[in-house]
Formats: sequence, structure tokens, C-alpha cells
Amino acid sequence: MQALDQHIGLALNHYAGELEKHFGSHVLAYSGAIYPGALTRYREAIEGLVAAGGSPGIDPQKLVIVLTTPGGIVETVEKMVEITRHHYQDVSFVVPEMAMSAGTVWCMSGDRIWMDYASSLGPIDPQVQSQSASGGFVPALGYLDKVNEFIAKANANNLSAAEVIMLKSLDLAELRRFEQAKDLSISLLKQWLVSCKFKNWTHHRTTNAGSEVTAAERLARAEQVAVELMNNSRWNSHGRMIGMRTLKEVLRLEIDDYSKIPELRNNATMYSSLLSEYLERQSLPMIVHTARS
Repeated sequence: MQALDQHIGLALNHYAGELEKHFGSHVLAYSGAIYPGALTRYREAIEGLVAAGGSPGIDPQKLVIVLTTPGGIVETVEKMVEITRHHYQDVSFVVPEMAMSAGTVWCMSGDRIWMDYASSLGPIDPQVQSQSASGGFVPALGYLDKVNEFIAKANANNLSAAEVIMLKSLDLAELRRFEQAKDLSISLLKQWLVSCKFKNWTHHRTTNAGSEVTAAERLARAEQVAVELMNNSRWNSHGRMIGMRTLKEVLRLEIDDYSKIPELRNNATMYSSLLSEYLERQSLPMIVHTARS
């Protein structure tokens, strides 16, 4: 099995190297859940890339993150973005498969997002550790939506006895944590969209075409995107996979489509697939890979 792992390592380095050449930048892959325990490995990988410096055709101020994740903790994403932006001026994301929930928030911190027709981002529903005996992570918006439903029924004098019992059993401090997680996600989305994703949006292209985009318009647009991505009534499911077409046509986000760039698509797909399979085979929660560390 050691020989197999060595071959997998060589293959991963090959695909990472091909992506480096294509983008002219450092490349880092993150595959798996996003949680606080991953921060040390992520910081070490970033610092390893920085220490390696540039090489012919590689700009050491540019980073491409190949991201595959079911989501995780938005506070961890915030720290990862701080670490990344301390070292890199230009950051892009490549999403070969999916970057859900907190992964979607992370993507919005990039200057560009690359996807193909089969890639997906997800609705943003921050994960919060429950205070229950299980201690598992739960989607905050689902709880908040249910509480709001109970309140609406109570106002209409339509609350059942069973619902009264459930409402009384809710922990108000825990609900406040859910609200704070929601507020943080919206705040980070707005901040990163304005400073990163929308920073080169200087002139309108449709309405008032050619006129300059104001700071207030960038902020309003960022808030609109944040609210839509957290709109449970639109997406109906925390696990809903939002494809590139919907992101571009409904949310009007600028996404770079690499569906018709065969070499890039093959390298990104193989890189991500190998990492995902290795992750599963080793029963790891996450893996960070670079060809230079």
C-alpha cells in the first residue's frame, strides 16, 4: 500500500503542477470538511508555498485554491481567508465538484471563481455545534425558520399543544448563537464580495451601461447576493446544489466557465477526484495538498 500512496502522491503533484502552469500561480487543494482542526495544516501549507517562492511563469503573489467541500464552520473560513490574504494579492477558486455552504462563503472571498457545467455551490446555512447530548453540528437557518414558523402560528392562535411544548423546550441562548452565525455569514459575504469579487466591477454593463459603479452599489449588490444565498424558501434544502447557470442567470454572479477548456477541465477533475478518493480510503476528515510542500 505504501507504493500505491507514493504513486498517488506523484499523480497529485503532477496535476497540481499542470494547474500551476495553466494559471501561472501557486496552487493549493482543499478537500473535505471545513473545521477548526484544519487550520494548522492549512497555515503550514500556505507558508510552505510562500517559502518556495516563485519560478519561471509562476507569480508568487497569485494563488488558486482547488476546493471540494460539503461545508463546515464559517468562523474557520474567516481565519483561512485572513491567512491567505496575508500572503497573496490575487486569489481564485476552482470548483471541480462542489463547494457547499461555508465552502460557498469561502469562494466569495476570491477574485475569480472557476466552474464547469457540472460544478456546484450551495445555499448558505451556517453550521453551529449543538448544545444537545450528541454535540453534532446543525444548520442554523433551519432552526431559526422553525422558530419563526411557531411564532407566526402563535400570533394567529394556531399553535398546537405539541408545538407549544417544543417551543418551550428551545434554548434561547442557543437560538442567539444561531442568529449570530447567520449575521456573521452575511457580514463576511458582503465584505468579501465588495473587496474581492466585485473589486474590478467598475462600470455597469446593462442598466446605465458605461456609467461608473459606486461603492454603495457594490455594497447593495453584495447584500442582495448574501440574502438570496441564505433564502431557504428559494432553495428549500441545505444540500441543494446550485449550478453555474443558476449562479450566473439568477444571482447574476460572474463565474469563469472552463467547461470548454479540455486540458484544464481534465487536470482539475483528476486532481479533485484523486484527493476525494484518497480522503475516503484513508478515512480522513480533510486533506490539504500542494506540489511545493
